[in-house]
Amino acid sequence: MEQRHPLPPFTAATAQQKVQMAEDAWNTQDPVKVSLAYTIDSEWRNRSSFINGREEIVQFLTAKWEKEHAYKLKKELWAFTDNRIAVRFEYEYHDDHGQWFRAYGNENWEFDENGYMQKRYASINDVPIQESERRIL
Repeated sequence: MEQRHPLPPFTAATAQQKVQMAEDAWNTQDPVKVSLAYTIDSEWRNRSSFINGREEIVQFLTAKWEKEHAYKLKKELWAFTDNRIAVRFEYEYHDDHGQWFRAYGNENWEFDENGYMQKRYASINDVPIQESERRIL
């Protein structure tokens, strides 16, 4: 199987690199590109949704970004161990009616030996904001 560097076990530098790679990929809003960082049978919990495998990841992200316009995300490394990384994040977007939101959340990631994310558990809350309150431009 192809490897997706950096590989576990993570150091502070390689964990930060994984976080930045994820942030960059998600900010493309390309569901297929994002899905390639995950194992074929990756397991997600995203809010109250349970998602399994790349095909469902692509479907989920396609629907997400059809509703979340001008999406911009910032991730921050929170903690790491051998093959796990914890991330704090926030992102901003507006809906079809022009209402802006800032979403806050935490993610727990687990990687396989080839550097692909096999588990992603995300807890997220959305807060309505005014466009003038945006911080992530």
